[in-house]
Amino acid sequence: MSVKRQLHRVDVSTSRPRGAIGWLRAAGLMVPCALGRSGLTLFKAEGDGATPRGVWPLRYVFYRPDRLARPRTGLACIPLQPNDGWCDAAGDRLYNRPVPLPYPASAEHLWREDSLYDVIVVLGHNDDPPVPGRGSAIFLHVASPDHRPTEGCVALRLDHLVTLLQTCGPQTVMYIG
Repeated sequence: MSVKRQLHRVDVSTSRPRGAIGWLRAAGLMVPCALGRSGLTLFKAEGDGATPRGVWPLRYVFYRPDRLARPRTGLACIPLQPNDGWCDAAGDRLYNRPVPLPYPASAEHLWREDSLYDVIVVLGHNDDPPVPGRGSAIFLHVASPDHRPTEGCVALRLDHLVTLLQTCGPQTVMYIG
């Protein structure tokens, strides 16, 4: 689907270096977002609970077709399937890549019972190429109702995320700083 006005930059920041709540600013939005439980970091490591600082392209969107319609966005959208996973095993050849479940190495389940992964925007963090141990599965996804900290992702209320996606396209990047 074509989006008339494509946003090129989404800004995420926090007033505290170790804060797990931040602000997302883009396309007329200024909304709270959940960040990693360890705050922001320049030196992301697998399992550290920190959200990586930097400029990350928005690669594509996964969504739960059994729970919501395909999001309106200029980004590619892929319907999730119950066997979709994401490899987080640093020593595996598919580290920081989507994988089918069950998978022989450690992998996160993308089809979840809660609503946190009803919409997932894959951020281009540590993916070109992936460096083992530098962090995996860094997403923009749905926040918990209380905006509790993430494992290193950025999370928004579903309505804010859907509104933001309407202005995103292939050139959109997320600046986390």
